[in-house]
Amino acid sequence: MNERRTLRIASIVEGASLLILLLVAMPLKYALGYPVAVRIAGSVHGVLFLAMLSAAFRAALERALSGRAVLRVVALSVVPFGFVVADRILRGREGA
Repeated sequence: MNERRTLRIASIVEGASLLILLLVAMPLKYALGYPVAVRIAGSVHGVLFLAMLSAAFRAALERALSGRAVLRVVALSVVPFGFVVADRILRGREGA
């Protein structure tokens, strides 16, 4: 699997984990009083975020993407639904 595809998959999985954290775990914590939901989802999201950063670093080192594209993907990873835009960036560059 090439670095762009790895980064694309890592970005999608990390973005989905952010949405689960924000849309499922946070309401469980604050509306229903289950703080363990944030602890679990937050830990999983943290590991997936680090994996995505690792994939981004590898893509930059292997010059699979420009530095600017890698920075855009990483910046979009902290925005809810940003992974959708990042996926478009990465898919558009896969054929290149």
